[in-house]
Amino acid sequence: MRITGGKARGILIKAPRGDVTRPATDRMREAVFSSLGTLVEHSRVVDLFAGTGAYGLEAISRGAIQATFYENNRNALACLQQNKDAVLKACERKINAVRVYAHDVYASGLDSKKADLIFIDPPYDTIESQINPILKKADQIATPATYVILELPGDLHLELENWHIIHRLGKPKRDKPNAAILEHRAS
Repeated sequence: MRITGGKARGILIKAPRGDVTRPATDRMREAVFSSLGTLVEHSRVVDLFAGTGAYGLEAISRGAIQATFYENNRNALACLQQNKDAVLKACERKINAVRVYAHDVYASGLDSKKADLIFIDPPYDTIESQINPILKKADQIATPATYVILELPGDLHLELENWHIIHRLGKPKRDKPNAAILEHRAS
């Protein structure tokens, strides 16, 4: 896997061995960032269940001004730190552009400033039962203009509280990942 666009394009993304993470594929990230277009530039992003940090680091490469990552697996955190260092070096960015928290998203609140883009790539086996509690946590750092990018199995259809899907990327097959772009429901 590599960063697919921006200043760090081509930088390898390291991932821990085994099934600790399910990194977003290059193809999925390209589709997501193509759909987001200029929304990424000058944005503040949060990457929940960050794993390798692929989504948030891709955003930094493409012009986001700040990224905050939440991950609680020690092996994934080690890879994320290496990936962060490589991307920041390629982008000639200062280390304060990125914050990494060794934090379980399910356990407590989020310690982040308001975000323009929130990437959520939770373990697939928890999405149906936990997505609404996760989105309630995302509400803490969202503004009315925030978009959430949720990676999920292609055949999964969700009933969401406070958010609605405005665009779905990928094929509707069980073994194929999809990404959904969400926005706040109008009050």
